[in-house]
Amino acid sequence: MRKDIIKPIQRLSFRDEVYQTLKKWIITLELHPEERLSDKELAEKFGISRTPVREALKRLEDEGLVQSLPGSSTYVAPLNVTEAKHAFTVVAVLHALAARLACPVLKETDLQTLEASNNALQLAIEQGDVIQAIEADTHFHKVFLDAAGNPEIVLALERSIPKIQRLEVSQFNTLKGLHSVEQHNHIIAACRNGEYEKVVRLVEENWLSLGELLTQSPEPR
Repeated sequence: MRKDIIKPIQRLSFRDEVYQTLKKWIITLELHPEERLSDKELAEKFGISRTPVREALKRLEDEGLVQSLPGSSTYVAPLNVTEAKHAFTVVAVLHALAARLACPVLKETDLQTLEASNNALQLAIEQGDVIQAIEADTHFHKVFLDAAGNPEIVLALERSIPKIQRLEVSQFNTLKGLHSVEQHNHIIAACRNGEYEKVVRLVEENWLSLGELLTQSPEPR
């Protein structure tokens, strides 16, 4: 067999797989705020050793999603409105920067993806499906992130976005979600009209208005 045609099989390591799974459970509140996390129990559930679980938990702790005390248990970080409020400010600026870089190179297929994602967002909101709504919103803004082609923006967002998404899940029923759909429509229209500075402003306002709505709501339980 020719060795030059054999390619390495790409797959997530146990650590990355556990990390991604736990992160999803924390964001969707399947793991409740302040719920205790035992590396031994998690390792048994995943059917792996405790080492990759500990590595995943350490990574989540570095991102502020997990907390631990010396000699004490590890647990899911509580929801923190103040922390999320700070995160929204950063996220809004970074997404506005991505829009600024992306606008000159957006293609028709990108605009069609924006429209499809926004339609999916509206449907998810109408059906009361918070997870699908967050995924659709993520796909919408990913168009700008991909077109911008700056991986540093994506890396900077990775720490802040989960804190925002947890708050979105916890307060989904209190949100006027369709307002975001309307804002997205204005963003798409500005893109089509070549009004790039307007797009940048609208993208930033989209995130800041969501942040204002979420952080002014009652403290999550």
